[in-house]
Amino acid sequence: MIRGRQSAVRLARSARSFSAVAQQPTSVSTLPNGMRVASESNGGETATVGVWIETGSRYESDANNGVAHFLEHMAFKGTGKRSQLQLETEVENMGAHLNAYTSREQTVYYAKVLKGDVPKAVEMLSDILLNSSFSQAAVERERDVILREMEEVESQIEEVVFDRLHEVAYVGTPLARTILGPVENINSIMADDIVKYVKTHYTAPRMVLAAAGAVDHDELATLAGDYFGGVPTVAPEGLSYESLPSLFTGSDVREYNDDMPLAHFALAFEGLSWTHPDVFPLMLCQSLLGAVDKKNTSGKFTSSPLAKYLARDGLAETMQPFCTCYNDTGLFGVYFVANTEDKYKTHDLFHHVQEEMVALTTGVSDEDVVRAKMQLKYNILQQMDGTSPTAEEIGRQMITFGRRMNLAETFARIDAIEPADVQRVAEAIIWDQEVAFAGLGPNLKTVGDLNHLRRGTYWNRL
Repeated sequence: MIRGRQSAVRLARSARSFSAVAQQPTSVSTLPNGMRVASESNGGETATVGVWIETGSRYESDANNGVAHFLEHMAFKGTGKRSQLQLETEVENMGAHLNAYTSREQTVYYAKVLKGDVPKAVEMLSDILLNSSFSQAAVERERDVILREMEEVESQIEEVVFDRLHEVAYVGTPLARTILGPVENINSIMADDIVKYVKTHYTAPRMVLAAAGAVDHDELATLAGDYFGGVPTVAPEGLSYESLPSLFTGSDVREYNDDMPLAHFALAFEGLSWTHPDVFPLMLCQSLLGAVDKKNTSGKFTSSPLAKYLARDGLAETMQPFCTCYNDTGLFGVYFVANTEDKYKTHDLFHHVQEEMVALTTGVSDEDVVRAKMQLKYNILQQMDGTSPTAEEIGRQMITFGRRMNLAETFARIDAIEPADVQRVAEAIIWDQEVAFAGLGPNLKTVGDLNHLRRGTYWNRL
């Protein structure tokens, strides 16, 4: 008992030492049209600058699902002043890296450049976002590229499982839609659909120009005014959209594939939004569950009982908890990969997973919470290692929170969490709550049905 208390004190001191980590201040400006400009300067030799836009697959409809991702592809196919070849040559001559991605709630275009090329990068991003050609001929060429990409994504089992999980967790609501969209939509999207989507969603209040590294904020704000000052504040009349809430539903889907050697599963509860006051205690729950990766033996020497059980008994090849946040909801659960030939081992696997998740609702030790805090802080710092991850955090937080949450505030919120907070949040999320489940692979009949999984949210505690 005394040794455990001393250990907790030492861990607490180590955790507090994270709070002394320095962070550059974030400068924020707002253009007259409502577009925000946010940056952090570190005096280095490179910078990442990009535009974060509050749009993605949840802002689409069933009819045009996939258009945001299609638009991302089209952005690099030429503008009114640059052909695709000219754009590629210009980027190459700068020694820059230009990229884009689409998620369910955001679309991002960014460039990593040398110190002196920030003005050029801002101009180029503006040209790509505001002046892309979107010719029907280019759309037809890119259609085949996206269909091939879809085939590649379908071979990435984890991606498929999480798409299926969203489909059953948010049945009939916006977050159920995939980012790429269905094949029939990809085959039918036209240039006019893309132009309409841009006019509807690419409005200034939903856009943030974010930068990190070798940037001067005053210069960046001036550049933003020069190149993005003409972005409209609202969509043209007749092109409004309705932002629908997402409703979590307890449901499941199982796709049998006996050609696969292992089965892949995702079991989830409704989590929390980015802005929910309890999101950090829930992130600690994620850390407390631990992780298993049989390839590098992680899990055998962890403090997590779940990871110990799974690694010791060989019940899972991989086990990874997740805490996915959106604007108004989230998913909290566990993704795991296992051999399901032995129904008794499969039963033990699911029993241990649910038992340890439910165990969080009965209380956690001071020492485990302190350790989880250290892991969470380390992960946050690791995600900010470099100009691109920092710019990513700035852009995402400006879109999500409307401001930049600095490290001092983040770590203070984490430090303030008590074991009772973790138990309270775990009980609200896990105890006797609906579950969503997605499985892909062989021998899925060895997994209990949805009612069995639902019972596992309370009977393990009795």
